[in-house]
Amino acid sequence: MHQGSAGRLCSALRDVPALCASSLRQQSHHSPVRSRALSPPVRGSLAGFSCCHSLAGWLGEGLAKAASPPATSSPPVSAGGAAGSPARPPPRAVCSMGNSTSRLYSALAKTLSSTAAISQHPDYLEESEHGQLDPLDPKDLLEECQVALQERPARLHREFVGQTIDFSSPHTFRVMQWNILAQALGEGKDNFVKCPLEALKWEERKYLILEEILMYRPDVLCLQEVDHYFDTFQPLLSRLGYHCTFLAKPWSPCLDVERNNGPDGCAFFFLQDRFQLVSSAKFRLSARTLKTNQVAIAEVLQCKETGRVLCFAVTHLKARSGWERFRLAQGTDLLRNLESVTQGAQIPLVICGDFNAEPTEEVYKRFASSSLNLNSAYKVLSDDGETEPPYTTWKIRPTGESCNTLDYIWYSQHALKVNAALSLLTEEQIGPNRLPSFNYPSDHLSLVCDFSLNIDPDRLL
Repeated sequence: MHQGSAGRLCSALRDVPALCASSLRQQSHHSPVRSRALSPPVRGSLAGFSCCHSLAGWLGEGLAKAASPPATSSPPVSAGGAAGSPARPPPRAVCSMGNSTSRLYSALAKTLSSTAAISQHPDYLEESEHGQLDPLDPKDLLEECQVALQERPARLHREFVGQTIDFSSPHTFRVMQWNILAQALGEGKDNFVKCPLEALKWEERKYLILEEILMYRPDVLCLQEVDHYFDTFQPLLSRLGYHCTFLAKPWSPCLDVERNNGPDGCAFFFLQDRFQLVSSAKFRLSARTLKTNQVAIAEVLQCKETGRVLCFAVTHLKARSGWERFRLAQGTDLLRNLESVTQGAQIPLVICGDFNAEPTEEVYKRFASSSLNLNSAYKVLSDDGETEPPYTTWKIRPTGESCNTLDYIWYSQHALKVNAALSLLTEEQIGPNRLPSFNYPSDHLSLVCDFSLNIDPDRLL
């Protein structure tokens, strides 16, 4: 019987051998990127991730593309790019999603046959463990990102400040906090006037986001403004050993953008070889008696090696000036819920989020004075240990330049110790056109902290 292109591809996918399981913990947390040009190149695993309204539609589109020859060049940057912006890289070959050697594509084909499409999740809340699917090697995935980005400007270097710790110790763990910039907002609503639209295209921006995550390989990852959860982050990170949870905003502004990829929300991930899930709670934050559009996820995890229990939370409070009292009410509601989850602060807590609030705001002060006994981890970067960084986001919009400290990692200061924090990009590294850019994918900087547990379990929080 004659077999069409799509049929040959499916046949090839069935024949792809399973990947060798590779523990993230075996990889160094501090391995540097030496070059984007790698040999031999790893091709195909990510090339097919693009905007779509369901996994089924995306996968079908990819099968159709498999029958066609891959594109040979990228479109040029528009003439309307901002003065002083980095030059658009020259045209280069683009990998087709339908490459039969695509490990990720094979895994996603299996995912489609074993899980429901997005349309079957009306609340856009998903928890998943795909232990039965072939794992991906994080080194291979990182190499693929670097190959895809080799024509872009070099990756911006950041160093850890503080004490280097031994990650073989069961008492240490790494947390990453990042507002990754929703794709629909970046292209459709946020209006970064000095950022060329070409730099915001998902076809390459996704590689920059994933490269950042893979470079630091956190044990716990907290993301905001995630609107590609089902077609990118869940399929990928679950195969890297992460347990994945997502909660969308009820009235996401992404839905107002034409050709959006669904609502954005908060996403929480943890490595299953380090932790196991004890309980999970999802909150739609309230401002007094009013249910709001902001959400939070809180999960209680148990360390597999020590048996110690910790609670991690991720949130994203209301944006814009003039909403300070609203944010205070939301933060107060979140603290009240977390006090219940942590059994009155008996369980150590880490809270990550884009709070959209400077340290001078009342919601920041409420967290700093909470009965949960919290401190802000990034104070360790300051000389006095009491001052927040000068900025965690820096962008230019039509209303002008905005340089603010809005993102935080809060932690139980008597139960946990901050050993090191990832330094922020300097003004020179960020450049005059600010963020996002061709070599940084979001208007917010990622925050990464290395924590250690107090080894005396009887010490009061």
